[in-house]
Amino acid sequence: MPKCNAVFQGGGIKGTGFAGAVMELEQAGYQFENMAGTSAGAIVAALLAAGYSGAEIRDELMRVDYKIFLDASWIVRKSRIAKMINMAFKWGIYRADIFENWLNGLLEKKGKRYFRDIRTGCEKHPYKFTAIASNITNKTMLLLPSGLAEYGINPDDFPISTAVRMSMCIPFYFEPYKLTANDATHVILDGGMLSNYPMWVLDDGSSNPKTPTFGLRFSGKNVDTREKTYKNNIIDFTKGIVTTLTSAWDNWHISESTGDFARTILIPTTVMSKGKPRSIGTTEFDISESDKMQLLENGKTAARRFLDGWDFEAWKREYRGGV
Repeated sequence: MPKCNAVFQGGGIKGTGFAGAVMELEQAGYQFENMAGTSAGAIVAALLAAGYSGAEIRDELMRVDYKIFLDASWIVRKSRIAKMINMAFKWGIYRADIFENWLNGLLEKKGKRYFRDIRTGCEKHPYKFTAIASNITNKTMLLLPSGLAEYGINPDDFPISTAVRMSMCIPFYFEPYKLTANDATHVILDGGMLSNYPMWVLDDGSSNPKTPTFGLRFSGKNVDTREKTYKNNIIDFTKGIVTTLTSAWDNWHISESTGDFARTILIPTTVMSKGKPRSIGTTEFDISESDKMQLLENGKTAARRFLDGWDFEAWKREYRGGV
């Protein structure tokens, strides 16, 4: 079976789109070797690394009600003022404990709770999965788990679910993760602030790579465009800032990086709702089952179209000068 590496963009609740693309790649015979991802992309990447198939990931994402991840008191859930108070004092509206427990439960089913459980034996990529997070305290990018060694933490013993949680802490939306290490506390937030589409993590830049690295990202607007839910206030203003932060760098990087577009599966986020097209928002946690299914089909269709025109040897000749 041909092998491939895969990099998953951050995408909030749009993960079923990734699942659809993964299913098509598996149907074409590809076996996933190494994965990297940011935020929601880290969820799918982690599950693949733990041994889940695309169909199994689809089932889990279709089954879960994303609203349970909005972990907060009923006052916070109902009151905009309470949300703003949480943002001011806790630096985030919602906790992420329920999400981490949910993901940890899925990983436990495969016996892959810690990074030592997904070791590869390869020096270059010692773990099958890498997540991206942002260290606000040090103002640096944090690669998980390899970067933990700099904090005096053994990467082998670190929970995979905690790494994903760190990667998906959307600023002001979820409370940041506080990592205590070396007698200091580090505030960790969404990796999308620094690299929302980390193709570079698995790309060695060689002229003749043995394994293709596919990128999976969403095409379309990254914000919820439903007029009925958007209001001109501090919360939505903050969401706009975050969206800009998480997309600007990677948009530039992709445009300047040779060959990245040609190996990227672009998954549309547009679905039909009440007879009209609209784009699914990153934080649309009340997404319907119908919208999930449409995203799934978008992912399948995008992957089929990509594979119809994919030629790894031709890509190497054009972009890497490979033989």
